[in-house]
Amino acid sequence: MLKTFANAWKLPDLRKKLLFTLAIIVLYRIGCVLPVPFIDPKAISDWFNAETSGTMLQYLNILSGSAFSQATLFALSVSPYITSSIVIQLLTIAIPALERLSKQGEEGKKKLTQITRYATVAIALITSYGYYMTLSSSSVNAISDPSWFKAIVIISCHCAGAALIMWLAEKINENGIGNGISMILFANIIASLPTMVTGFVSTLNLGSATFKSVTQTILIYALFIVIAILIVAFVVFMTESERKIPVQYAKRVVGRKMYGGQSTHLPIKLNMSGVMPIIFASSILMLPATIAMFFPDPAEGSFWAGFLGLFSTTNIVYVLIELVLIVAFSYFYLAISFNPVEVANNLKKNGGFVPGLRPGKPTSDFISSSLKKITLIGAFFLAVIAVLPMIINIISALVGGVDLGSVSFGGTSMLIVVGVVLETVRDLESQITMRHYKGFLG
Repeated sequence: MLKTFANAWKLPDLRKKLLFTLAIIVLYRIGCVLPVPFIDPKAISDWFNAETSGTMLQYLNILSGSAFSQATLFALSVSPYITSSIVIQLLTIAIPALERLSKQGEEGKKKLTQITRYATVAIALITSYGYYMTLSSSSVNAISDPSWFKAIVIISCHCAGAALIMWLAEKINENGIGNGISMILFANIIASLPTMVTGFVSTLNLGSATFKSVTQTILIYALFIVIAILIVAFVVFMTESERKIPVQYAKRVVGRKMYGGQSTHLPIKLNMSGVMPIIFASSILMLPATIAMFFPDPAEGSFWAGFLGLFSTTNIVYVLIELVLIVAFSYFYLAISFNPVEVANNLKKNGGFVPGLRPGKPTSDFISSSLKKITLIGAFFLAVIAVLPMIINIISALVGGVDLGSVSFGGTSMLIVVGVVLETVRDLESQITMRHYKGFLG
């Protein structure tokens, strides 16, 4: 990986792209610390640290690089853009007009991108209003003497920030390296690491601890570090794994030239849905705790107290439900993003076939069957990555009395970081190969 970056740096055009991407990320991080007028950052920070543990807001804060808990210009981060992209992608399945656009090549793709931009601004406007109402509520009290003028300024700033993030991400896509949204997410998670590590270390209180408890705590941390390294290796291995379906192209004569006859393969990634099933499952499971945050705490021992206790990241029921949801959403996301019938028809049109299978329905059935098996393995892989940090948190709380807090979201963050690094390295390698760089090929 380091050799790939070193080789890319030696090429002037790739060096410009790397520097451009780095400059955009720096600009983005500056926007993450720019304050918005009329907001008391200390008030929202105190409320956030006290009330949002294990809720969707804590998860959004990690994905925003801690900008969400400070209500800065880029507090909404990439969430509106990701949400609008998912919504438009789902609507292309349900609405025939959007489905036709998706099949019109580059022109249709441009129109869908424009629709996604408008949807991003609309979602950002709605989210900004909800964010303002939260900040101005009596429980947070981050805005003194709320008024319509302050509301317009704050909502406009956050909405404009979300639109600016979308523009920065598209500039990375056009002139930089890698996917813009992925690079911004990567920068956010890396920026959140110091806060997560500080919170992690602060749970270690050796001053008043006995030798036995100190030993237990150190062993827990050592175990956590070893498991984290193993998880990274596991994520890299599983992310790079794929099922290669052999494809043979028939020979055909056009004029005096013969085309086809070569053998290739159809790659099916083990984890085709990426991190989306984890995001879907986590968002649904964190919804009850997020809604309850805006109401008075239920009485100890009451039904609602027990119900909310089930949706705590330190509860084994929460872990089991998330495991089931991740598997279910993996199949759901694959169903809306990959069409075996369309792939089989494209192979048939281009004279391709899977050896031993007839073109058309037999081929699509074989691809569908292979997908189901691969998806099951990939879904369990995602479930293990998402659930393992929570299990470690539960065990450490029971055995050592140590609450690891935001480590519950560490699996998802790690999956995003590793995925972005691998994607960026692949992008660099492909661009180096196209330029026939001797140092890379030799």
